[in-house]
Amino acid sequence: MSLTDRRVVLAGLGATALVPLRSAATAPSQSLSLRAKSQVVELGPGPRRSSASAWTQPAPASVPRYKRGSMLDIALQNELPVPAMLSIRGIDGAPGVEPLVARPALAPGAGASVSVLLDHAGTRLCDLWLPDGGTQPPRPVPLIVDEPEAVAVDQDEVFLIEEWRIRADGTAIAPGTEPGDAKVFHTINNAYPSDQQGIPVRANQRLRFRFINASQRTVIAVKMEKLEVRVMAIDGHPAEPFLARNGALVLAPGTRVDAFIDVLGPPGLTFSMLLHDGKQSIAFRQWAISDEPPVRPAPLPAAAPLPSNGLPERLDLKNALRVDLPLGSPEWVTPAAFSSSAQPAFRARTGRTVVLALANRTATATVFHLHGHHFRLLDRLDDGWKPFWLDTLAIEPGQVQRIAFAADYAGRFLLESVATDWAAPRLVRWYDVG
Repeated sequence: MSLTDRRVVLAGLGATALVPLRSAATAPSQSLSLRAKSQVVELGPGPRRSSASAWTQPAPASVPRYKRGSMLDIALQNELPVPAMLSIRGIDGAPGVEPLVARPALAPGAGASVSVLLDHAGTRLCDLWLPDGGTQPPRPVPLIVDEPEAVAVDQDEVFLIEEWRIRADGTAIAPGTEPGDAKVFHTINNAYPSDQQGIPVRANQRLRFRFINASQRTVIAVKMEKLEVRVMAIDGHPAEPFLARNGALVLAPGTRVDAFIDVLGPPGLTFSMLLHDGKQSIAFRQWAISDEPPVRPAPLPAAAPLPSNGLPERLDLKNALRVDLPLGSPEWVTPAAFSSSAQPAFRARTGRTVVLALANRTATATVFHLHGHHFRLLDRLDDGWKPFWLDTLAIEPGQVQRIAFAADYAGRFLLESVATDWAAPRLVRWYDVG
């Protein structure tokens, strides 16, 4: 199964206040407090516990939700013994909050504040960057920016999927280190698979499920049994709605997919969420249609596309800047070795279309992440593009994928690359728009 099949998708700091390039003096202000600290993680029934480093919020913790168009003021505090950085997946055009190129790592015990204009609705992810090969794996925090008008769904739920490598002594292994014979565990929303009874739902309900692959290195597949899964958004931007083949979604590390699921069937029907990591299939959660009357007399009609975030409908491929960008070449370095004085991977004029040829000449699938802009995945003949926007793409061994984006935001932004191998390091480069 191709990692980039359209229907399966990919379905697949210093202590100085930082101000984004795009100011919004009239934007309402909202706040978020994040602390990088160590926490205990329950990885299953019984005494199976381990430690991880995480962005945490003041209790009671919940998935942060904000209004589109607001200015988000984030207070950061690093309570870890190692440097930490914040990287927000899905935020376009905010060069002032770019890790490495705009701000250094936050030193142990230090604090900082950053401000981000939330001018796009969608599912975002606050990544915690720690040195590869550290003593604890990092954990991210989802962040939701709501559409300006209510979306017609009966339930809106986030599923944060995390992968753990656990040694025999119970310690969790950080990415960038050899896992050896460590066992693999998965959690969704901090929960381990269980045999609990099905969660009741009512017929004709419409569910919005936001799937996030927070695994550090592994491409995963999520399948909803017995129900149609309609993909509505990918990586935080609306897609042209389409049905995921066989109800399955393929998510690269960091990928977010919003899907609508209509509950159809007789009372007592159960359906499960299955997770597959390439080696095993795990049933994580089960729902059961209750005996209560349907939530409405008939199912809702097929959903219209989510409100546009204003990304361009067309890209000027004819006059595009075209760049070959081999993954894993010597120009890619670890964050610890990164220097903004190094030559950028490319420079583009503001507003110009950029086409990147991403070549993976290795024997391992590699995940590419573009900071600062979202891109279109081009068709094989370079004569069109898939009907969705991405910021993350898994590229199979020996494959070349071409992507295109409008370089609308001036500034310096990162490029990320990492092999789908737990021991592989995170690699970075940067590009310049101006």
